[in-house]
Amino acid sequence: MPAWVLEPLRTLRWCAQQYGEVFTLDLGPFGRFVFVCDPERIRGIFTGDSDVLRAGEPNGEVLEPIVGLRSVLTSDGVRHLRQRKLLLPPFHGKRLEQYRPWMRGAAGAMVDRWPLGQPFAVAPSLQRLTLEVIVELIFGVQDRHRRERLLDLLPRMSKAATTIMFLPALARDLGPGSPGRRFTRLREETDAVIMAELAERRHSGEDQNRSDILSLLLTARDEQGQRLTDEELRDELLTLLFAGHETTATALAWAIDLVLHHPPVQQRLVSEAAADDEYLDAVIKEVHRLRPTVPNVVRRLHEPFELGPWELPEGTVVSPAIYLAHRRSDLYPDPHAFRPERFLGAQAPSYTWLPFGGGVRRCIGAGFATLEMQEVLRAVFSRVELRAASPGRPERPKRRTVTSVPSRGTRVVAQRRAG
Repeated sequence: MPAWVLEPLRTLRWCAQQYGEVFTLDLGPFGRFVFVCDPERIRGIFTGDSDVLRAGEPNGEVLEPIVGLRSVLTSDGVRHLRQRKLLLPPFHGKRLEQYRPWMRGAAGAMVDRWPLGQPFAVAPSLQRLTLEVIVELIFGVQDRHRRERLLDLLPRMSKAATTIMFLPALARDLGPGSPGRRFTRLREETDAVIMAELAERRHSGEDQNRSDILSLLLTARDEQGQRLTDEELRDELLTLLFAGHETTATALAWAIDLVLHHPPVQQRLVSEAAADDEYLDAVIKEVHRLRPTVPNVVRRLHEPFELGPWELPEGTVVSPAIYLAHRRSDLYPDPHAFRPERFLGAQAPSYTWLPFGGGVRRCIGAGFATLEMQEVLRAVFSRVELRAASPGRPERPKRRTVTSVPSRGTRVVAQRRAG
């Protein structure tokens, strides 16, 4: 258990080397996990009966204090399908493109504020940017005071949740100074701000000129004509924050770190990113392959389940190990190398590239996150000349909540781009 908490990626690599494509780890209070990195077995898990292979239940045991039990992330069965159908439309197709100009402007403004000629870590500014994107384009908060409150509260709540997630017993309020008391107060303050925003939006009625995702969700109806309740909306908003804030910021930090430590990639990206999406998209895909922000996902069995030659008993947690599947040498030659060219002109075979999960629980915001990464990386590599503050190898991964982040925050030195 301590090795998994402190060094999850190293633990996964060691176990795969020792035990192969399927292995079991006892994760203490979270139970026994069967990790899987074989694409065909992962396919069977992702496409299996969702009433047997449940994700919401084990997710909820960790995430319920943060996102509640009405979230698409923590629900199963009929509720999950209903929530997913209501959430999907705003995140697909032409609707996404209307967010590109705002993302482009915000990313450019971020880069223009970077100091020149001195080492600094880019991760904090990326975290602030992805948070601003969520508050502006997803929450759509226009009240200045409420907006500033959310920008202050949300990262503090996310940080306070770290201990709660890994030691659920500490979620209880154990008095002044306890992690549970601190988190509970931040969650209550955040809930109050979100509920005030929802009340104002309900009172003011529909505004056809608003395009933020919350405005679209406020008018969405299910097959019975029912809308999302305020409590459901709050849980979904916090889910979108939790799933789309630090994960996207982390992917961007890794992208900059990896590109700067591979000069040929940087040269090609600088020359092609403005005019051609193909290489930029290949860079993004290779970043997700080599440094997936979520290394594994989970399903709890509610009936016995056949996994190859094994029959797993009810109650077992099976976990597709995305990080390991991405590093299979039979699927990705020279798998530890950063080579965006492997994604040019070719799609990865099914269930071999899984940064957003798969099946009926694939990440709803995958397109939104990819769009954001495109615009941020364009702004970064077109507006300044960057070099890594520490030449040599890319930064080591360090655990932060469910993600693994660059250990030093991706330290760089920026110079104004000539011409």
